[in-house]
Amino acid sequence: MQAPPPEHCPGVESEQAGLVSACAGCPNQRICSDPNKKLEDPGKALVAAAMKDVKHKLLILSGKGGVGKSTVTTLLTRYLARSYPDSNFGVLDIDICGPSQPRLLGALGENVHQSGSGWSPVGIDDNVCLMSIGFLLGSVDDAIIWRGPKKNGMIRQFLSEVDWGTLDLLLLDTPPGTSDEHLSVVSYLRDDSAPDSLKAIIVTTPQEVALLDVRKEINFCKKQRIPIVGVVENMSSFRCGNCGNSSEIFPAKTGGAAAMCQEMDVPLLGSLPLDPQVTRACDAGEDITAINNATTEALATICSKIMASL
Repeated sequence: MQAPPPEHCPGVESEQAGLVSACAGCPNQRICSDPNKKLEDPGKALVAAAMKDVKHKLLILSGKGGVGKSTVTTLLTRYLARSYPDSNFGVLDIDICGPSQPRLLGALGENVHQSGSGWSPVGIDDNVCLMSIGFLLGSVDDAIIWRGPKKNGMIRQFLSEVDWGTLDLLLLDTPPGTSDEHLSVVSYLRDDSAPDSLKAIIVTTPQEVALLDVRKEINFCKKQRIPIVGVVENMSSFRCGNCGNSSEIFPAKTGGAAAMCQEMDVPLLGSLPLDPQVTRACDAGEDITAINNATTEALATICSKIMASL
């Protein structure tokens, strides 16, 4: 009988199974590291069955926190849903410790209902639904204090026990970095028979301190064989609502995202400004597509490139 996996276990499906430092001392280490005895997580079959009608999955990634990844996820979802009313979109918030999507999409206080086919995601619009651990908390101030295996178990539940129905695109809002949650969701969703069904968008800001971490995220995607749709440069500039002048809040001293994309051979989807109107709309959970300004113009270009890549 196998012992329970240790904390930070990379998972039996990972190429690093039995090889990383977290595996030291684990009684299953020899089994996991033997290429002739690879084990398959039974949860993968459950996820595949639950997601069979979800055509495309799009990971929204960032190497660094605070670059606006959750906001970009919301902006993309809102704009895609308005631009493609005949398509169905879903959002899965797997930022377990910091779920932001219920507020950003105006669904605070909503409840998730259980049915015979699983959890029912919360409807946002006619063609948008959302699932987040934020709906399962007693208060918005409750803290999730979980170790890696419990977070991974929650992600598996979201993927295998939520009744997503038929979706053209599922956007997954992830936490910063390249850690447990990322390895877990990739191991469950990657399908070698349909490698293009799972792709990634990477969000950054122009300054080098953010770009350094984004380079790590790009290398993570390459090592995990996840196609990168492109990079979105968020907060690229700030346009004052009073005087109309633009300023660089985060100066791109090394060329910003454009130079990094050229260096690492990944597409640049576009740049989004730091927009007070959009910030207010997101804080209030309002639909930003009602706003017509430079941000929504940039979103139009970015979204058309995303849909073309899918």
